[in-house]
Order: sequence, then structure tokens, then C-alpha cells
Amino acid sequence: MLQQALDFEEESKALHNLLQDLDEADFEQETLFKSWTINDVIGHLHMFNVAAELSLKDEPAFLKFSEGLMEALNEPGGMLGFTNAWLDGLKGRALFAAWIENSVSMARAFEPIDPKRRLKWIGPDMSALSYVTARLMETWAHGQAIYDLCGVERENHDRIRNIAVMGVNTFGWTFRNRELPVPEPAPYVRLIAPSGAIWEWNDPAAGSRVEGEAVAFCQVVTQVRNVADTELVATGDTAEQWMALAQCFAGPPNDPPAPGTRYRQESFRSAEAPPG
Repeated sequence: MLQQALDFEEESKALHNLLQDLDEADFEQETLFKSWTINDVIGHLHMFNVAAELSLKDEPAFLKFSEGLMEALNEPGGMLGFTNAWLDGLKGRALFAAWIENSVSMARAFEPIDPKRRLKWIGPDMSALSYVTARLMETWAHGQAIYDLCGVERENHDRIRNIAVMGVNTFGWTFRNRELPVPEPAPYVRLIAPSGAIWEWNDPAAGSRVEGEAVAFCQVVTQVRNVADTELVATGDTAEQWMALAQCFAGPPNDPPAPGTRYRQESFRSAEAPPG
């Protein structure tokens, strides 16, 4: 059993619970992430979840999708334009229903898969474990923009350890992706899990360290918060540089949001939003 598949399903259901009472028009509300609407965020998650299941079940169809996406990224509409074309008018509550149905379907498809099985992706092949962990990370990270828009403080769970591990493991990638030398040794990382457990990585004697809440660390490495907007403590030049540039996801170098630009807002809804 691939535990990360179950974790992905639970994270998807939490986001579903947040949004289940939205009206059709509410899906056009803009988030603080590139002014994407809720429709844009859910559409993005849905498309790549479908692509993940295609890679598992129908590799030729996935490769056709991948080729189309790569071509579109060089066009003016870019990612969002390709997504909207792929959705072909699907939006609002119909998109919402399709997204959660496929999220469950994808999780169930990955659950019995050998974690080491190699699957095609946009770029290098990935293991099934990395694949489904990436879907969990994207759901959690993009979902943050919606929680912020709804004015809801998310109830996090220890399943975010998957994201923290990804953040620690991409320390070197953050620098190589920017064609910078990778500092050594990697900083010691000590995080407090949502449950209160202590998670630790690397050598405590490294001389450089990152300490604080695991949620804050995950927010920084997924670039949903600037480190200056968290209580995460980075000690030493290497740790400070890493937290200023951290990027746990693939693709060209992305800068984190500027300080103060991503935060929990006043809810746009007249009634209190349901808990996540």
C-alpha cells in the first residue's frame, strides 16, 4: 500500500470540504496567487491529476498530453491557456465535482502500485512514490491560496511530512536549478510537526540550521509564503540563502512571493466558511 496515495486523497478531501458549499459565481473569486481564480486553481490540479493517472494507465495518451503542454508553454497563453483549452469550458461546480471524483480515482489507482515503479512525466521519469507525493504537494500548496481567500486557517496534519521530506531532499536542486554552487554541508533541519512530534534531518553539528514549525517550512519550500512572513528561524549563511530561494518543485527557477503579499484574507463569503 502506497501511504502517500492515501495522504493525497485526504488532502484533496480537506480542500473539497472547504469548498463544497460555494455558489457557482464564487469559483470566479481571485486568489493572491497570480490572480488565479478558484476555477483556475481547481482546473490546474484536476488536469495534472488526470495526467498522473494517464501516465499510470495509458502511457501513449499521457505522452500526447505532455507534447501538447510543452508546445503550449512557448505560446502567449502559457500554462493557464493550455489548461483552459484542455478543460473545454468545464468550470464551477461541474469542474469541482470532476476534480474530486478524479482525485479519489487517482489515489485508488496509485495505492497498490510498487513505490519504485518508473512512470513518464513532463521531464525525467519519476517513481510512483515521487509522483503521488508531487500531487500531494501541489494540492497542499495551491490549496493554500484558496484557504487564504476564504479566510480559513487550515487544520494541518502530519501527512505534510511528505512535503517536508521533499523540501529537505531538494536542498541541492534549489541551487543547481539557478546554476549556483551547492553549499556543503546541508543545514540541520529541526521541525515541529502538527502533532507536536519533532522531525529532524542532517547533522546537528552542521553549523547552519533551519528550525520552527513544519507548516512554515512547507510553506517556504513550496513558495506559498516568504520566509520573512513566517516564524521559521534560519541560522547561518547557507540556511539563510536556502530559505530565501527554496523551491521544492520542478521547472525553471521561481522566486518566492515578496514579503507581505501572500496571507490569510478576510473571507469573501457572507457566511462563515466551513472548516478545512
